[in-house]
Amino acid sequence: MRAKNTKRTNGVAGDAWLPDIAGTAGPKYKAVTAAISAAVARGELRHGDRLPPQRDLAAKLGIDLTTVTKAYDLARQRGLIVARGRAGSFISEDVRTGEVATAAQSDIAMNSPPIPIESRLTDAMASALGTLGRAGLARLHYQRPGGAAADRESGAELLGRTGLSSSVEQIAVTAGGQNGLHAVASAILKPGDRVACGRFVYPGFAAIARRMGVTLVPLAEMTADALEAAHAAAPLRALYIVSTNDNPTTATIEVGERRAIAAWAEDAGVQIVEDDAYGLLPDAPIPAIASFAPAISWYVMSMAKIVSPALRVGFVRAPGVAEAMQIAACQHESAVMAPPLNVAMISLWLADGTLDALIDAVRKEASWRQRLAHSVLGDGRHAAHPQGYHLWLPLAGDSQPDTLAAALALDGLSAVQSDRFAVGADAPRAMRISLGGTIDRRGLSRALHRLAAQLWTPGGAASHIV
Repeated sequence: MRAKNTKRTNGVAGDAWLPDIAGTAGPKYKAVTAAISAAVARGELRHGDRLPPQRDLAAKLGIDLTTVTKAYDLARQRGLIVARGRAGSFISEDVRTGEVATAAQSDIAMNSPPIPIESRLTDAMASALGTLGRAGLARLHYQRPGGAAADRESGAELLGRTGLSSSVEQIAVTAGGQNGLHAVASAILKPGDRVACGRFVYPGFAAIARRMGVTLVPLAEMTADALEAAHAAAPLRALYIVSTNDNPTTATIEVGERRAIAAWAEDAGVQIVEDDAYGLLPDAPIPAIASFAPAISWYVMSMAKIVSPALRVGFVRAPGVAEAMQIAACQHESAVMAPPLNVAMISLWLADGTLDALIDAVRKEASWRQRLAHSVLGDGRHAAHPQGYHLWLPLAGDSQPDTLAAALALDGLSAVQSDRFAVGADAPRAMRISLGGTIDRRGLSRALHRLAAQLWTPGGAASHIV
């Protein structure tokens, strides 16, 4: 819900601010309040700006005056605006948009989910806080290692959507996916171990491997045959795999190959570390590799990539109860526990349907952005998952990806060179383009057109592509 024709004069937005609430779902007054909140977050409205008079805004939007009154009342309750009698309603001085925005600049190098055009995350958080507050403060104290039983039940329910059957005792709640991966690596790896992975790997796991003195063994393709060849050359301790919408290549392993990988790992006695950060984004989640080899699999799921990175909650499914206790102990060493408030919100939202709605909103926004990217960049020039929010763009050897990344950063678009993900020195040149984060649809369209111009203009930053 982006404002139309917002104009600023001496710090006062005045009658020029007009939210776009056409086609929004739910009560209109909530849509207007959400538009105010979004405009504040983007910096379109700043502390001290005057909002349009309620009667004028109602007339311009074609809605009842009482609807606008309810919207402004809700905005006041949330601390967004203050009323100053006949002078009107103003953005609260407490909002301090400019200062907050400066202090909280997002890291565009991260692959973050897009903010849905009708995001209800802040509303959901506010509602959850009210519910949890009425329930008492027990949720906000130190939690037992591995998480409370109710929260581990939530994890088991979510993991079940990927075909993975789990007892509550096999689940550990972690402070996000990275914390979960660290705990798994601490539990099963030691210096000198060899771990198979793709030619490009999630940098967070690569950092864990470096710290532990573990050797990553890159495979040209993640198949049972490739694993067999690598294991024959020198024994593997484990394999690390992002099975759905790989970061960065966007590759998804088909069900048949998942079965084959699981069968090979069982026969070879090689542990499977499955990082399924994006696994619940597809309309129909694919069965996890771990579901075909549960006795040797360590499965990690988290909320950061499917809802918001503000939610530092992950779930690890261990092969057995003793192994889950190891995960809980390792997790406790590094982070003590997952943020109790975040975990409580996830369990509450799972129970009342809010979590599914939030995931679906991200899924729909990601799908829209993928369609936009396809329309701008064309077919066959990049790899992507239809419900993912990053692209994998192969480049020719004479391209200048650093120059291209710098140009795109000016538009707020994340473009990361392949060498940041590469395992080994001979990996192909490419870039991961992230369509998510704080960039809105208009900014994304502008950045993608800049990317297209750079790619297809002779002499551009990356004028040759393969």
